Amino acid sequence: MNTMRTAYVYVRNIFAGTLCETDEGYSFSYDEKYMQTDGASVVSLTLPLTQQTYYSKTLFSFFDGLIPEGWLLDVVRRNWKIDRNDRFGLLLVACKDAIGNVSIQEEKI
Repeated sequence: MNTMRTAYVYVRNIFAGTLCETDEGYSFSYDEKYMQTDGASVVSLTLPLTQQTYYSKTLFSFFDGLIPEGWLLDVVRRNWKIDRNDRFGLLLVACKDAIGNVSIQEEKI
């Protein structure tokens, strides 16, 4: 399985895991160090804390739900020239400061 793009997932500004776009779909895995942290919380109820990697043919619905909709999606698409169907690309540019406690970064900070 070849990784095409990677997103770094943060919970309350703490690195929590890695979301990857692969040639077979998507994978998400929690960071081992994060899982050992006191008070580590899940990214989503649909992605419980585990050492196992999650796999999906489509972008996990939690992450897809972070992407803006409507006129805000149009603004993002226009400004970054990203196709509406490139959900992973939209996630990378539009969810750096998402509503809630989860944010997505293109680089590990």
